[in-house]
Amino acid sequence: MSIELKRIHHVAYRCKDAKETVEFYQRVLNMDFVLAIAENEVPSTKEPDPYMHIFLDAGAGNILAFFELPSLDEMGRDENTPKWVQHIAFELDSVEALLEAKASIEAEGISVIGPTNHGIFKSIYFFDPNGHRLELAANTGTPEQMAQLHEVAPAMLEEWTKTKKAPRHAAWLHEDN
Repeated sequence: MSIELKRIHHVAYRCKDAKETVEFYQRVLNMDFVLAIAENEVPSTKEPDPYMHIFLDAGAGNILAFFELPSLDEMGRDENTPKWVQHIAFELDSVEALLEAKASIEAEGISVIGPTNHGIFKSIYFFDPNGHRLELAANTGTPEQMAQLHEVAPAMLEEWTKTKKAPRHAAWLHEDN
């Protein structure tokens, strides 16, 4: 039997305050608050650990979820991983929509980095109230560029595995930006 995935059902992160998180994603990213699940016991492990689990519609059937865990120590982040690595990226329709989103987010008093040109997409970056880095991206790559990147991906991974240095197969992504 072969596993056939349909899509990501949801991706879950921790939040400091469920209400503040819902309000942020509704106001800043226009996400619909889909549902909430709250329990005093973890269903899978039966541990006594009250939680609020919130689900937000990130478009096209993609669900972004958060857990508020008030009985645990204050949430932190992996201090051994740079802040720019772990992030949630959302796709927008166009570079124009990306620029409009940047202006809208900055109008909320939120600091935004970018747009950054990644060769096949442009993106902006900012943080939610929980410290999660968010990215909004607009694709700019051509089908030919995407095919080329797909073709060289295995060779790039093999070279990286051996050298731990950036392979040059797709250096064109950032050289002329």
